[in-house]
Amino acid sequence: MKTVYQLIQGIKGVEVKGNSDVVVSNLTFDSRNANSDSLFFAIMGTTVDGHIFIDDVITKNVTAIVCEKFPAIIHENICYIKVADSTEAMALIASEFFDHPSQKIKIVAITGTNGKTTVASLLFKLFRAFGHHVGLLSTVQNQIDEEIIPSTHTTPDAIKINELLNEMIHRGCEYCFMEASSHAIHQNRIKGLHFAGLIFTNITHDHLDYHQTFDNYIKAKKKLFDEVNSDAFALVNKDDRNGLVMLQNTKATRCTYSIQSMSDFKAKIIESDFNGTLLSIDSQEAWFKLVGKFNAYNLLAAYGAAILLGKSKHEIITKLSNIEAPTGRFDFIKSTNGITGVVDYAHTPDALKNILSSINQIRSRNEQLITVVGCGGNRDAAKRPEMASVASELSDKVIFTSDNPRNENPETIIDEMQKGVQALHYKKTLRVSDRYEAIKTAVSIAYKNDIILLAGKGHENYQEINGVKKHFNDKETLIELLKIFNK
Repeated sequence: MKTVYQLIQGIKGVEVKGNSDVVVSNLTFDSRNANSDSLFFAIMGTTVDGHIFIDDVITKNVTAIVCEKFPAIIHENICYIKVADSTEAMALIASEFFDHPSQKIKIVAITGTNGKTTVASLLFKLFRAFGHHVGLLSTVQNQIDEEIIPSTHTTPDAIKINELLNEMIHRGCEYCFMEASSHAIHQNRIKGLHFAGLIFTNITHDHLDYHQTFDNYIKAKKKLFDEVNSDAFALVNKDDRNGLVMLQNTKATRCTYSIQSMSDFKAKIIESDFNGTLLSIDSQEAWFKLVGKFNAYNLLAAYGAAILLGKSKHEIITKLSNIEAPTGRFDFIKSTNGITGVVDYAHTPDALKNILSSINQIRSRNEQLITVVGCGGNRDAAKRPEMASVASELSDKVIFTSDNPRNENPETIIDEMQKGVQALHYKKTLRVSDRYEAIKTAVSIAYKNDIILLAGKGHENYQEINGVKKHFNDKETLIELLKIFNK
């Protein structure tokens, strides 16, 4: 418990009405969770303005309210804190409330369009293998050593982040590896955190429904590097043209990794198949369980970060070689008659291109590559034709289907996808809006040794249709259907 006065010390331009010595025992931006002794943050969201809930939380006897504009009626028993940006204030206050946990643990944040989950998971498993207590904040799950904590966002809100970091410290964690999404950076969810290091994987078309322009998307990522302290490292993918852009104004120690150019950490792909990849990393060869060129970059990012965190080259490579990819990232299934199933989270044009290119480099071309893919509803619609273009160009057959249609008509989403299909590829395509039926169709037309790629949902165990989430898991469904068809 802390007083409002203690909590707002690090925030500039604060205007207070009421008694700042009142005690706070709980932080929330969700009015449903407000109660006596709560500090409520009125957040100006993209769809809802939290200021409309101020009257509601007052009836729940909150202690204090952070807002960007004072309400018309001021209650004497409540402390009102007016700030320029409620999201930034929430992050700074949450850090103070939990006694600045990010300063007591080494945090490495991974940002980029693709690869964040894999790199974070690799580092988590690697440092666990080194014998450390470690925390993980990722799209798939949050984790403190062996305890798994369900994840609802790529990067949690600022209160939850600091709460989890605080719990990690109490459990003896020395490191935390976390994904930093562009939304989280832009919305100040990680404001005020102290980072030991940052990793940039790549940047391609995604989230333009939120950021509006690609330039804004890049700036959101770059903001993380611009604001990091000088005692951190900044490790970027030099083969991505925006990698060096991230380093332009950073105070951190600048480092690069690459496959195609000179860099601080260099890898070369020697061999790759569905069982893994033979890599030479800084002239040391090892077989890794992850598949494809995109995963070679992910392995190299984890390797470079571990070196920068003080681990030895030989031990890193030995331990990394035994680590498997996270759930839903190139999940590999083999049926009784040799059909290969691959389940992957690829939900951007670049990620889909990477995984299809990797499969095409590995396969013999005597078999069919059948891709089942959809696009999410109420999200970046501009990428839909691009996704379809990539899928139809790099597959032998494509089945367009639903991803999470949310509140959009699945048929309309597929219509928009098909606009990206070139005329010469149109005969390759089918449309089956029901995802179960689409996967069933893929299995029914597959022959011995064919390859089925289920793209877009990966680890997700639900499908969201008209605001309702129903259990659905691509891998479970594919295994079930392969058995039914005796394939």
